[in-house]
Amino acid sequence: MYIGRFLVVGPDTAAYRVSSRSFPNRQIIERDDRLTVVPTDAADETDNPYVSYNCVRPVDDRVVVGNGSHTDPIAEKLALGYPARDALALSLLALDFEKDDYDTPRIAGVVGPESFVGTVRRDGLVVEEVTEPTLVATYEKDSPEPTEITIESAAGAANAVYDADFEHAVCAAGVARAGNGFETAIENGD
Repeated sequence: MYIGRFLVVGPDTAAYRVSSRSFPNRQIIERDDRLTVVPTDAADETDNPYVSYNCVRPVDDRVVVGNGSHTDPIAEKLALGYPARDALALSLLALDFEKDDYDTPRIAGVVGPESFVGTVRRDGLVVEEVTEPTLVATYEKDSPEPTEITIESAAGAANAVYDADFEHAVCAAGVARAGNGFETAIENGD
């Protein structure tokens, strides 16, 4: 089954996977304090604004995971002191679903003292508190739902979502609480 880009958010961990039929030549790189999806050297040039973006951004005792440019305003609102639920809801609502041929939903999560997952689709906005591993995807599974995907460490989370039984895996990132911060891991399918 092809569910597109997806994330799994738990109380202390999160993971994000790029799955793509149209733009498979991408990877995740570490840049400053964040993880960024970028084209590989083998990628064709494109002016598509949805191909490259920050997918993981830590903010103090929280971390944001998302499938697009909305990751940054969520992190910025958290840095200003907004509660995680509000930062997700306001940013997703403001940026809305992607204006591509598929009206692709935007998905995001925040792991912290309270963890949340959210999505904005053509037909609505959903933000839910997370107490167990919860999956949301851009297609087929575009409402948050409990998942059996185990995400116990950053590397384990990245590997688990990369290896999950969904089509067209490209790359993945994992994050896990580590002391007062977060550790991250990348799986580029090398």
